Amino acid sequence: MTSNLPLNELGEFLKKRRSELSPRTVGLPETGGPRRVTGLRREEVAQLASISTDYYTRLEQGRMQASAPVLDTLAQVLHLDDDERGYLFRLAGKPATRTRRRGRQTVQPQLQRLLDDVTATPAIVQGRRGDVLAWNALASALVTDFAAVPEKHRNYPRIIFTEPAMRTLYADWDGSARTAVAQLRMEAANYPEDSRLIALVGELSTRDKQFARWWGDHRVSARTIGTKTLNHPVVGELVLDWDTYTANTDLDQHLTVWTAAPGSATHERLRILASWAADQNLSPSSALA
Repeated sequence: MTSNLPLNELGEFLKKRRSELSPRTVGLPETGGPRRVTGLRREEVAQLASISTDYYTRLEQGRMQASAPVLDTLAQVLHLDDDERGYLFRLAGKPATRTRRRGRQTVQPQLQRLLDDVTATPAIVQGRRGDVLAWNALASALVTDFAAVPEKHRNYPRIIFTEPAMRTLYADWDGSARTAVAQLRMEAANYPEDSRLIALVGELSTRDKQFARWWGDHRVSARTIGTKTLNHPVVGELVLDWDTYTANTDLDQHLTVWTAAPGSATHERLRILASWAADQNLSPSSALA
């Protein structure tokens, strides 16, 4: 029979680590009201890790064994370094291997060169989880200044749900947000043990009730084609066709471009927006390399 001592020490370690984090540290909104505990609450850790509060409570109380994927997610949620992560796994009696963990993605050189050459069409490259890996200046002018978004938060679904300006930029924000959730669902099916994706879903489920409800619908969507209407604060209404192309050298990288028919009002407004972007010194991603 397994001794309760390691499980109790595991619980004490989890409690200590969550007590050292604030909601702001993990991307949760500050409520402004008094908090009865120092650091994160159990339910906040559970939501960020996409597990039930009861499950997490049992872990802390030494009444539940944790699986390796759950431990891996908790290590990320609690911002553990490599030594702390290894210690967590040892307390739980699990090998601290990093099987199936994927490294940081960088944009394929061919896609970056293409972005650098495309100046009249907004374009971005998304990787796993919808992470924004690269963009051109016109995409920054169209959507948001991606360079101003911290790299760890430079994720398209996250931007849609956490940036207030997106709710007025997209004429049909609900439709666009639902599509983002459905695409994220497809990612989860492809990589069910991606700890960063699990943490992202946990964060957005905690921050936004609509995300939580739509995630629960289990609808899926691939990145293909479509039409979006944007209410841009500088040039007004833009009706844009979007299309997605997958890199043969990395099937987890997708180039999305927004175009308009030549001679249309939107086509002319894109030219005006490109001129405005140049005046604002909005930089493409390659300028940050």
